Amino acid sequence: MRIFANQLQQHLQPLKPVYLIFGDDPFIQDQAILAIRAAARKQGFEERVQLSQDASFSWSDLTEEWNALSLFSSKRLFELELPTSKPGKDGSSALLQLLSTPNPDQVLLIHGPKIAPESTKTKWFKSLDKLGVYLPCVTPEGAQFDRWLANQVSQQQLQLTADAKQILNAMYEGNLVAADQAIKQLKLLAPTSVITQQQVEQWLDDQSRFSVFQLTDCLLQGSQSRALHIVKQLQAEGVASQIVLWHINNELSRLTQLKSAQDTNQSLQGLWHPLKIWEKRRPLYQQALSRLSFAQIQAMLAYASNVETDSKFFGEESWAALAHLCLLFDPKAHQQLTPMALH
Repeated sequence: MRIFANQLQQHLQPLKPVYLIFGDDPFIQDQAILAIRAAARKQGFEERVQLSQDASFSWSDLTEEWNALSLFSSKRLFELELPTSKPGKDGSSALLQLLSTPNPDQVLLIHGPKIAPESTKTKWFKSLDKLGVYLPCVTPEGAQFDRWLANQVSQQQLQLTADAKQILNAMYEGNLVAADQAIKQLKLLAPTSVITQQQVEQWLDDQSRFSVFQLTDCLLQGSQSRALHIVKQLQAEGVASQIVLWHINNELSRLTQLKSAQDTNQSLQGLWHPLKIWEKRRPLYQQALSRLSFAQIQAMLAYASNVETDSKFFGEESWAALAHLCLLFDPKAHQQLTPMALH
């Protein structure tokens, strides 16, 4: 049975024989796994068996553990990580065999990255999906993110003005981990009072001497030297390069839409609100649009995408590539710089 993340609690009492938690959003996946663990503890599943389909893994390991008598508890939660979201031929057979006769004292939780549509049509997946629950962990976007954020704010009993919510939406859409941390920190700062737009802006500025938001403002303004200085400071402070890249990517996506409208003589007035660019920052975008051509913005977006892909594949920080990308916010750099080679 396929469900959405906000429906999971409805399917935890009693626990299903199997839960399939696949997707690329780490926050939703982690929250789902934690919720299943918590429900399992409440229902007497005191032992947790964790396995991962790595190079040393054998499907017989899972079968033996599943069939073995527990020394500690009569009820066990089995957690199986599939790093490729594919169990393979042997794994498919093993899973079908294990769950051919569900055991109410054992629950199987399988998790991994986004599963391909064709994999959801395989025999093993359809059989397990029929027995239990499939939760695709997809990052909410647009109106879905607005609802998700509103729900998180409500859970923390936080009071925000409409403008304050708009800033959080604009800053954190696509990054649920950062959004959740921001909401919890705001709760500590103002547990009972109404939080205004000005207070949120001040809080964002106070997060770090050199913040990612200051960096993107510098890039939009064309202040390359200060931007590079901030990049060095962010690296020294231990900020993950992927977070910085995500914010730059977000700005480039906005610039693409704005520049496309500008080049076709469309008014930008109707785009500010959908792109969640509040009035205070609009002059920054106007500066960037006056300097950069559509082709240059597209080239930067393509380079940023390559940096992201390279970082995910090799699992390395990419600060030199980020610095190169920052320089490209100066149109002269497109003629003077040779594209930086990645791996």
